[in-house]
Formats: sequence, C-alpha cells, structure tokens
Amino acid sequence: MTDSVPLLPPNDVSGLVSAISRNSGESGLGRFLEGYRWRVLAGFVRPRLLQRGHLLIAQGDRDRTLYFLESGSLKVDIRTEGGLLQLALLGPGGVVGEGSFFSKLARTASVSAYSDCKVWEMTPQDFDKLTHHHPTVALALSMALGAVMASRMLDLSNRIAVT
Repeated sequence: MTDSVPLLPPNDVSGLVSAISRNSGESGLGRFLEGYRWRVLAGFVRPRLLQRGHLLIAQGDRDRTLYFLESGSLKVDIRTEGGLLQLALLGPGGVVGEGSFFSKLARTASVSAYSDCKVWEMTPQDFDKLTHHHPTVALALSMALGAVMASRMLDLSNRIAVT
C-alpha cells in the first residue's frame, strides 16, 4: 500500500462538477444535485490526490469522511467469511462513504484507489459548518446522498435477486 499525497489547498471544483455531470449511472450524484450548488460546497471540501493502491477507507473503521471522486477509479471490497468480494468499481463523479457519514456506524466495506485518483473530502465537521452557513445547500446535499444510497440499495437487491 502506498501513501496518499498530502491535502492540497482548496481550489476550483469545476473538474469535480464536470465529472459529476458526466456520471449518468443509476447512483450518480449529478442526477440528484444541481451543479450550481458546488460553488457553495467548494468551501467545505478539500482535494486529495491518491496513488494507485492507496487504502482510502478500511472496513470496520469508525471514520465518517465522505469522498467525491473527480478522476481515476476506486474499488469497493467487502471481506466476508468466504473471502474478499468486490462490490463496485467507481469512476469519476462517484461518491463513497455516505453510509457511515450518516449512520455513525463502522465502515461496512473497504475502498482503495484502483488507479491514481483525485478525490474531494468532506468531514462531518465540514458538513456541520455547511448546515449553519448554507442550510438549503446542506439539505440538497443530504437529499442527493440519500437518493444515491437508495439507488445503491435497490441495485444490490436487484443483483441478489437475479443471482
């Protein structure tokens, strides 16, 4: 496993907004959150560069950081009694970490950089500041993340039913 590059100073989120708008998947954030809201959200997220192989989220950890993927690919795995099971490969415009972000429970899966990536992170403290300064944007983000979670749950249910 390689280390991640230190946090970069906040900057332009136009690359992230573009990636989100191009992600037309069932659980793509762009389907649920308007791009213009990112002008506000830009002040509450920080960019981070990851090298291929970096473990971003470890299954069982209690961290609640939320990540938005601008470029590269993230692999989502879960360790079961039967071994390691790959749940998803996420591309630009994806989001990870929303389950623990809201539930305050331990991480249910591990997420690693499948390729070099640029992600934007939002901590619960960042979200708290957002709710105080821009409550309508915080509500819109919450609703969008809830829609992503619901889409993923429906997709998982469909995959289990078909298998």
